[in-house]
Amino acid sequence: MDFKKARTTAKRIRQQRTLLFIYALSITVAMLIYLRHNNSVNASINYDEEFVDHSVEEMAMDEDSFSLEENLALAETGAEIEDLQVIEPEHEEIEPAEEILISQSMGENEEAITVEKGDSFIGILTKKGLDYNEATSIYQAYKKVYDARTVKVGQILNISSKIDPKYNDMISITKIMTEPVSGTRYIVEKNEDGKYEARKEQDELKSETKVVSGVINGTVIGSMKLAGVPQTIAGNFVNIFSYSVDFRRDVKVGDKFEVRYERKLAPNGAVVNTGDIVYAALTLGKTKTELYRFQDEKGTIDYFDEKGQALKKSLDKKPLEFKKARISSKYGRRFHPILKQYRMHSGVDYAAPMNTQVYASADGTVTTAKWVNGYGNYITIRHNSEYSTGYGHLKSYAKGIRPGVRVKQGQVIAYVGSTGRSTGPHLHFEIIKNGQKVDPLKVRAATGENLSGDKLKKFKKIVEQIKADSLAETKVAEKENTPVENKTQTTSN
Repeated sequence: MDFKKARTTAKRIRQQRTLLFIYALSITVAMLIYLRHNNSVNASINYDEEFVDHSVEEMAMDEDSFSLEENLALAETGAEIEDLQVIEPEHEEIEPAEEILISQSMGENEEAITVEKGDSFIGILTKKGLDYNEATSIYQAYKKVYDARTVKVGQILNISSKIDPKYNDMISITKIMTEPVSGTRYIVEKNEDGKYEARKEQDELKSETKVVSGVINGTVIGSMKLAGVPQTIAGNFVNIFSYSVDFRRDVKVGDKFEVRYERKLAPNGAVVNTGDIVYAALTLGKTKTELYRFQDEKGTIDYFDEKGQALKKSLDKKPLEFKKARISSKYGRRFHPILKQYRMHSGVDYAAPMNTQVYASADGTVTTAKWVNGYGNYITIRHNSEYSTGYGHLKSYAKGIRPGVRVKQGQVIAYVGSTGRSTGPHLHFEIIKNGQKVDPLKVRAATGENLSGDKLKKFKKIVEQIKADSLAETKVAEKENTPVENKTQTTSN
């Protein structure tokens, strides 16, 4: 054995022991200084030399616990220093008292998160550090009152949570509230049992009637939107009149509209939703059409003129003063009495005395009033974007009937004659649907029943109230010297 080499190794071991002893002593002194200056710990510490000496003595005893014999034995076998067993002194790591106090309580956090593009409800929660399973349980609880999948960009989620103040990590969520529509809040909250419960809170809404009127410059919907009318109301306005007005052709710049519609307001004045149109008026040239809403006992809503006449009128299939007129020729392929050949007959012929009054089949605009080949004197009326009617072999036109003139159902437009290719006085009547001539006897156009009895009485009270409101608004406007446009009237709470 190389005794010199063993002694060198033992010397190195002693040096290691000394360094370890100094390191342990430094830790002990630092610990005592920390405890002495820590005001959050209610303890009395005798900081004197005796205590330090005693601690150092214990550390020395720990140092002697290293086995010199074992290391010499390893040295004899030629082991390197890395192989020598150095046993570090065992000591319990002491957690500072301040950290112990903090770990016993969790912080409360309130945060308003704005939904951004690409966000999902569960994704927002997990992004904040919440466990996926807990985020899912919150979503499932929310579903009972609110579908969190419908969160939209810009919507705000107010989240209350418990956090670890040391690392600022979210530990759990205690409450989530969102208000997608002003006045309506959806809340999910953790109860005393640690389970999530959801509820809906609804503010008491105020009902009011909004009145907007204006001049048409461009499209009706575009003009109404510029006047502040919501898109849905403008669309419904067009639908109401679509049975009697072709908005692409009949409406001109300078025509006017007026609409009264319901809406709900939150306590802060924000519009929560818009309801139905209660009154609509459309002035085309010098003709003003007014319509009033009526809801029957079954909940069916329709619109009528002030006399209770339905707007959805069926086309009159025998538009003649002489209602007993017989059909002399039906729609379809037939042998032409003059041309002496089989040809398609595009309408229905009603045999009637000369000069019998011919009526407009429905409200509409005259598009043709002239001589047309075999039809002789011929009139066409466009009723809406779907239906038109034609009247042939007329003797003459009623006064004022010309292209562009609006007519009402039942208005006299001409007189029965026998002009064109005709064998006797009769009315050739046609119905054109989407540009195609169809059998007048088989057409089922939009229909609506006129009001009568108790329904008519209730309806007239509605009309009277709306007219009274309109008159009052006009007087106020005249007194204030302001236009009547964009007025509101609170109707109920």
